[in-house]
Amino acid sequence: MAIYSVNEVIEFAVQIEKNGYAFYHEASKRKDLDAKAKEFIEFLRDQELDHEKTFLGLRDDDDMQNLELTQDWELVAEYLKTIIEGRIFNNEDSAIKKATSAKDLKEIIDHAISFEKDTLLYFHAINDTVSNPKAKQALRRIINEEVSHVLKLNDYKKTLS
Repeated sequence: MAIYSVNEVIEFAVQIEKNGYAFYHEASKRKDLDAKAKEFIEFLRDQELDHEKTFLGLRDDDDMQNLELTQDWELVAEYLKTIIEGRIFNNEDSAIKKATSAKDLKEIIDHAISFEKDTLLYFHAINDTVSNPKAKQALRRIINEEVSHVLKLNDYKKTLS
């Protein structure tokens, strides 16, 4: 069973954000989007970049060394691995393929909702193992933004029906 280091956990989070960025960036290039849809997708793309920067900053911060390797860490590590392996975007190429092969905007939004939900599962798992207030505050901010993305995507999807 894999036990991940603090840097690996943060690197996974960075990769999740990079994959999300790749998806939204590629989706924003589609010719079948109207200006409003393109603006919405570009907003989500930019949020992924902001989150990536936040995680990169945490990884280098001594505060993240407070990620507690408790007796439950093996279980947490296995859970994180399961989330990562089951994600809709396993890598940037997968994310780009989902954006370009989607038949329409509704399918793009469906992929985005699934991705954001997977991301939330991962970040909640990390958040549950962090005790450092600075790291916890950063994670809570990102989790709240991810929740708002899911809500915005669901609201946007309703306008497509």
